[in-house]
Amino acid sequence: MLDPGTVVRRMQECFNTRQFDQADELHTPDCFSHALGTTGFEAGKSAWRSLVAQFPDIRVVAEDVLVDRDRVAVRSSVEGIPATDGGVRPMMIEIFRIDNGRIAENWALGEGLPYSADTL
Repeated sequence: MLDPGTVVRRMQECFNTRQFDQADELHTPDCFSHALGTTGFEAGKSAWRSLVAQFPDIRVVAEDVLVDRDRVAVRSSVEGIPATDGGVRPMMIEIFRIDNGRIAENWALGEGLPYSADTL
């Protein structure tokens, strides 16, 4: 079983390499996205596909990964998208709850993004 920090890093790797279906095994069947308000990972993969269609070079880079038992907090920079009017470097913060080596729940917020962080 993967440790919580590795699960989240692997999930980001699936996004960055566009191997969205491989991220299925990293989520529980009933995982809940608070940002999307959905259960299951299909809506997450759909959001990922939409982002990549709009921003083909988008990728997330974990700057900080903090693990506390079954929780992982990640501050990530977001590359490959245009800067917003304020010139703020795009970033987001996500919190994940891990259950038996899989993502069971997640929250997200962002800054300087041309889209809502709840789509990533």
